Amino acid sequence: MTLRVTQNILNQNLLFNLQRTNKTMDQLQEQVSSGRKINKPSDNPVIAVRGMFYRSSLNEIDQYKRNADDGLSWMTSTDEALDEVTSVLQRVRELTIQGENGTNSETDRNAIAEEISQLKEHLGEISNSQIAGKYIFAGTDVKTPPYSSATKEFTNANNEKLELVVGQNNTVQINVKGIDVFNNDGTGGIFKVLSDIETDFRSPNPGSTDHLAQLDGQMDNLLRHRSELGARMNRMELSISRIDGLEVSTTRLLSGEEDVDMAEVITNLKAQENVQRAALSVGARIIQPSLVDFLR
Repeated sequence: MTLRVTQNILNQNLLFNLQRTNKTMDQLQEQVSSGRKINKPSDNPVIAVRGMFYRSSLNEIDQYKRNADDGLSWMTSTDEALDEVTSVLQRVRELTIQGENGTNSETDRNAIAEEISQLKEHLGEISNSQIAGKYIFAGTDVKTPPYSSATKEFTNANNEKLELVVGQNNTVQINVKGIDVFNNDGTGGIFKVLSDIETDFRSPNPGSTDHLAQLDGQMDNLLRHRSELGARMNRMELSISRIDGLEVSTTRLLSGEEDVDMAEVITNLKAQENVQRAALSVGARIIQPSLVDFLR
């Protein structure tokens, strides 16, 4: 049976095709104005899911970057503090050699003792170094000063690591445990050595302790921890470089999923405009003149 094509069918087909063309043009115009392939999940659920995954990955990467930057700042501050400790111990060693040469008067020895006393005070300030209000040599007890200015002792005994997550399954220790540097022998550490030297220089009958050997032992311990810190700083910098690369690649993937090829979209839009013009032109021919006149 042959279907009879009526004027009404021609009109309905024309309207259907015009609506379809208008819908396509609307989508293309929206893509041009937003620069994105989709503007709501229903436009393309697959792209929407992939875009959400990449955005989630970028959020994680951003947090890793903040952790790495914070960790590197912490370690840099720690290294600077340990460098000051090194300078203090070197100065104390110079004073100790000077004071033990046997040609100093009592006044000279007291002057040396006084300078060592002041250096010890400065050492206490260094051990209470902070970054963003947190004590860097206090282990995980970052809110409590590790050095007591009242007792002149390093009282912190926290032996915990401070670690930051800088990637999936990647954590880096950022702190140097103060107890390992300032009280490494458990009997007063650096402060005890300086106190003993000061006491001997103030005393008319100094003891027979080999202060230089004690100082050298403390400096060796200090250098060992600085070396370990330097290695961890290098690792952190490598992690930052890797995170930056990961951010670039993930951003590129997200752009590939969501961003439109502007030249392609504009070309498609112009093609749809041509199709619409052609459809309207044909429609003007198939619609009865009386109706066309009415529309005009």
